[in-house]
Amino acid sequence: MGTIENATVLIIDDDADIRSSMRMMLEAAGFSIGEAGTADEGLKTAERIRPDAIIVDLMMESVDAGSRLSQTLMSQGFEGPIYLLSSAGDSVRYNLDPQEMGLAGIFQKPVDHAALINTLKKRLHLA
Repeated sequence: MGTIENATVLIIDDDADIRSSMRMMLEAAGFSIGEAGTADEGLKTAERIRPDAIIVDLMMESVDAGSRLSQTLMSQGFEGPIYLLSSAGDSVRYNLDPQEMGLAGIFQKPVDHAALINTLKKRLHLA
């Protein structure tokens, strides 16, 4: 089992306020954080920092930018958990099957910080 201090999470979201609040919350829990504001920047940052987990906004430059980015990351060999963030409400939860897409799950905005931290700890075998 690793330690949280050794776990890096990459947050990819075009909303700087969302990235900032998630960064503060995850850093307070002991995670190292990387950030990106676009899908392209996210790919480059993932290559550079080699995160243990990625949280990506579903809707950035286009409606499905997050799901396309997730598929690209997986096709490039990223094996850690990828979680989508969605502000689209229940429709996303009922219309997208995260497992079918190879994703670890979907979190609704605003994100329940305790649930996110606990989920990451369990998935990364830190709890």
